Amino acid sequence: MSDTRQSLSDLAQLTGAEAPAAAAAPAPAVSAEGEPVAAAPEPVRPTMPLREREVDAQGRAYATGRRKDAVARVWIKPGSGKITVNGRDQEVYFARPTLRLVINQPFGVAGREGQYDVIATVKGGGLSGQAGAVKHGISQALTKFEPVLRAPVKAAGFLTRDSRAVERKKYGKAKARRSFQFSKR
Repeated sequence: MSDTRQSLSDLAQLTGAEAPAAAAAPAPAVSAEGEPVAAAPEPVRPTMPLREREVDAQGRAYATGRRKDAVARVWIKPGSGKITVNGRDQEVYFARPTLRLVINQPFGVAGREGQYDVIATVKGGGLSGQAGAVKHGISQALTKFEPVLRAPVKAAGFLTRDSRAVERKKYGKAKARRSFQFSKR
């Protein structure tokens, strides 16, 4: 394979027109051995337009979060960082520190700890699934309130619904895959 490099001046010669002076490429860099050196490519800038800010009449952003069998309805608004789940404080509702850590992850990634009040209602599933649903809802609502935060929250994977669920029990089995105990006699 031959290495034929073409520039704008070569293109101008083919068409019979002159190359524009402003578009003329600078002289290529050459190494000590006389071989051409590739210039560093320019960083790619995102061309995606920002989404619309979705806020209701009370200045809140709403989103629905889901995880396993749990569904969370989440409203966020600017405030002091108070999180209320089903009318109770997060320390009371989610007693385990790991679950509270899961809920606060979107704010940590976005760098907005203690800047938003969260009101959530959760139904279905257990506490772990409910914490995941609230986290998903907070992430969605945060990107609706501040569309600029969509990139870091999406990069962390918080906008994607975690579709893992319990596998159903099959007939002839003790659980989804567990067989009954084998008895030799």
